Amino acid sequence: MDFMDEILVFVTVASDDEATTIARMLVKQGLAACVNIIPGVRSVFQWEGKVEEKREILLMAKTVKQSFDRLAVAVKAHHSYSVPEIIAVPIQYGSPEYLQWVRDMTKGMSDSA
Repeated sequence: MDFMDEILVFVTVASDDEATTIARMLVKQGLAACVNIIPGVRSVFQWEGKVEEKREILLMAKTVKQSFDRLAVAVKAHHSYSVPEIIAVPIQYGSPEYLQWVRDMTKGMSDSA
């Protein structure tokens, strides 16, 4: 296992139902160890030539780099946006026990790469 194999994936969604559906699906499929659902995010962005402002829900999924592509495909299949936000950053530091749990819960995907 390389240092920083664990990542934090951010996904914004339009509704509580969509957030719950995607979060449960990612955990059930072993694509994420845990997904936090954070309501009340206010996003300002450009879309189709206009500045938009929207209330969204932020998902924060803890997983491993090797699961990112499959996670992104799964999110897109269940997401209401045509271009969903799916971005990841490395977890640079964390308790060894927690990071091991992330690896264990993602069904050893990091061991197969």
